[in-house]
Amino acid sequence: MLSERRLQVLRAIVQDYVGTEEPVGSKALTERHNLGVSPATVRNDMAALEDEGFIAQPHTSAGRIPTDKGYRLFVDKLAGVKPMTAPERRAIQNFLDGAVDLDDVVARTVRLLAQLTRQVAVVQYPSLTRSTVRHVELLSLAPARLMLVLITDTGRVEQRLVDCPAPFGEASLADLRARLNSRVAGRRFADVPRLVEDLPEGFDVEDRGTVATVLSTLLETLVEENEERLMIGGTANLTRFGHDFPLTIRPVLEALEEQVVLLKLLGEAGDSGMTVRIGHENAYEGLNSTSVVSVGYGSGGEAVAKLGVVGPTRMDYPGTMGAVRAVARYVGQILAES
Repeated sequence: MLSERRLQVLRAIVQDYVGTEEPVGSKALTERHNLGVSPATVRNDMAALEDEGFIAQPHTSAGRIPTDKGYRLFVDKLAGVKPMTAPERRAIQNFLDGAVDLDDVVARTVRLLAQLTRQVAVVQYPSLTRSTVRHVELLSLAPARLMLVLITDTGRVEQRLVDCPAPFGEASLADLRARLNSRVAGRRFADVPRLVEDLPEGFDVEDRGTVATVLSTLLETLVEENEERLMIGGTANLTRFGHDFPLTIRPVLEALEEQVVLLKLLGEAGDSGMTVRIGHENAYEGLNSTSVVSVGYGSGGEAVAKLGVVGPTRMDYPGTMGAVRAVARYVGQILAES
């Protein structure tokens, strides 16, 4: 275990390096921070921190920089989450409140996160498998053709055309719409197949084929892998950090183009807590020089998807964590109210 003073020294090194982009020396530390000890003592503490792998000497410079291990300790033990100011919170709310539909909510969230953190923002669309049905609408387009519209609790709208095996009258359509919604409205997607399996039996024999076709289309819509959609923004922000990436930012840009990689980075949607992955904790090699801060968002206290940012390991962790958490909270409120 590190002593309290050495933890203070590590905190000061991280803060100075993130703020100045320059390796940090003992003289600068004692001048900038009220550590209460001499530069010689700070040098000894820095030597101990270096021996234990928390800081490193990047080249012949006299200064030191945090390692992944140093940043990890800083995030876990030393850094609080920096709360947003009241004007910042109002700005977030006003910007997101202008959204007209789910696509707009996601697009605005990406822009906002990228602007607030000056990193790359990644937002996952709400997962269908974690959603509940708000309403199913059925519209007649022709005697034997229907439009099925599925509306979820997160504001997502899915439309499907249904070709019926026989003409289906307006009275039968209204009856099916009412019975279907009485069973599935407000219920989780996972429960829907069980809730509708015997529904065709309540209809006249000549209508059962059409009812079965409508239900089949509904169930196909529920199981489609639509939750694998992401939106990304602020990639140009990486160019400001060129010197933070050992050779080139190309591996980072290539990794950001891989949707599967990004989904793994964000983690499981059901895990709503804040996750910070630093440097080599990211399994994908192209992202070994980056950190990822992500959190779940959703309505009613349950996460339906993740959002987060990707940036260099030399990141303002308290500020980034605060921005990611605040934006996730407001997006959740909008989904709950939509």
